[in-house]
Amino acid sequence: MDALKLIAQDSMKKEIPEVNIGDVVKVHVRIKEGDKPSRIQIFEGTVIAKKHGGISETFTVRRVAHGCGIERVFPVHSPVVEKVEIVRYGKVRRAKLYYLRDRVGKAAKVKEAIK
Repeated sequence: MDALKLIAQDSMKKEIPEVNIGDVVKVHVRIKEGDKPSRIQIFEGTVIAKKHGGISETFTVRRVAHGCGIERVFPVHSPVVEKVEIVRYGKVRRAKLYYLRDRVGKAAKVKEAIK
């Protein structure tokens, strides 16, 4: 194994969440504001994309707040991401749900998968 893979392997989390496209998730994010102690903020939304693999694996979560669409990209193995809770499983037939950006209201919903 080369040195880069060795360093990356040490930085990877042991317990990674089984997040799929279309799932509604709550991402617990550690936030540091100025000289205050860090706090946990929850970002809830639909997973619209997953990219890469290994240490650089990311997933994109989209939510609509006050009529404005907000997307955040979270690295899976980042220490900033405390935990990921799955609220609802989604049933989709696409690898990327970028078409949800153009949809508003009920049209932006994803069918629920029964598990």
